Amino acid sequence: MELLVRREHSRRDLKRKLGLRGADPAEAEAAVEKLAGLGYQDDDRFAASFARDRAASGYGPVRIRQELAGHGLSRDQVEAALEQCETDWAASSRALVDKRFRPEQLADPAKRRKAVDFLLRRGFDQNCTYAAVRARPDDDFESVD
Repeated sequence: MELLVRREHSRRDLKRKLGLRGADPAEAEAAVEKLAGLGYQDDDRFAASFARDRAASGYGPVRIRQELAGHGLSRDQVEAALEQCETDWAASSRALVDKRFRPEQLADPAKRRKAVDFLLRRGFDQNCTYAAVRARPDDDFESVD
C-alpha cells in the first residue's frame, strides 16, 4: 500500500518492488491481486497516467510505447493509453524543435540533422520528426532590412 500512495505502479513493478523488500513471490502475487481487487492498483490507470506524464514531458509515442511495454503491459493496454493521451504529436515535436533550435540554426544541414536526431531519441516517428524540422514559420529573421 505504501508504494501506491506515492504514484501508480504496474502489477509487474509492484511485484518486483515487493520482492526487493523481502516478500516471498507468492505473497507478493497475493498482495498485488488483493490491491487490484480493491481498486488500488490498476494497470490501465497506470498506463494512462504514465503516457500522459511522458507526453507532457516531451516524449513521443514510440518511446512511450516501448517504456510501457517494459512495465509488463499488453499491446492493447499500451495502445489504449496512447489513445487516452490525446496528444497532438506533430505539434509537440514542433514545439520541442522551436524551444531547442532557433530558425536560423535549422538552415544549417548539420543542425537540422541534430534536431532530427534529438526528436528520434525522444521517441517521435520519422514522418513527424522530418515534418517538424521542415515546418518553419515564414522566416521572419530574413525579412528584417
